[in-house]
Amino acid sequence: MHVTGLEGRPGSAGASPSAGGFGGPSEAPHGLEIRDLEVAYGGLTALAGVTLRVEPGEFVALVGANGAGKSTLLRSITGLVRPRAGLVRWRDEDLGALSADRVVERGIAMVPEGRKLFPQMTVEENLELGAYGDRARVDRRARLEGMYAIFPRLAERRGQLAGWLSGGEQQMVASARAMMTRPSLLMLDEPSLGLAPQMMTLIFGLLGQIHRAGTTLLLVEQNVHAALAMASRAYILESGWVVGAGPAEALLHDPSVRRAYLGPLAGLP
Repeated sequence: MHVTGLEGRPGSAGASPSAGGFGGPSEAPHGLEIRDLEVAYGGLTALAGVTLRVEPGEFVALVGANGAGKSTLLRSITGLVRPRAGLVRWRDEDLGALSADRVVERGIAMVPEGRKLFPQMTVEENLELGAYGDRARVDRRARLEGMYAIFPRLAERRGQLAGWLSGGEQQMVASARAMMTRPSLLMLDEPSLGLAPQMMTLIFGLLGQIHRAGTTLLLVEQNVHAALAMASRAYILESGWVVGAGPAEALLHDPSVRRAYLGPLAGLP
């Protein structure tokens, strides 16, 4: 799929600064910059020259079909996967040589797909694991109470084993644990996966609250309609390539995007 007039793979329409490119003057340091990123697993290419940016204060969505490379991109940013080529920069610092724990100390946190909690530990013990680093350790107790204010349901269940929580409650724990690291950039990988519609709406509302409080968000989400409705800008990833980028509202109403990713919700033939 190619979205006409938006940034895409080599040979497609050119990018403009507003559509996610790097052209034009810039006086302040960038937030997150990805340039020409390539990742392979053995002989299988997962990312093929991905370029994107996330500026401080933005809410950016990354959407695409399963296997498009979205999770690989997040794992490359956090240092869990080493790229074959390309550049990952955060606030004008090259993150390529940093370990995952050092990336967290730079202010980047990820909520992984599947939540990855410790089921035999309590809610509070899981949250406290997010404050192990120097960056978060200073105000750990105040930060913990702040998370309970954002996620009051977790305050009610702070002594309960994480494995006994519902899927939505576990997603809250995973999100709050990442927030305990005091991130400037919070990345979320499929936070609505497996959730009931009511809980999905609650989780998305909490993400909006976190963003309005000043945290930059990069969201990978299977619910394309919800992701584009919340974000300010978005990228479409397909088979390891960026095939579309631009204002989220424009992508939400683009017929090609609606036909490819929204199906019956698109109202198009």
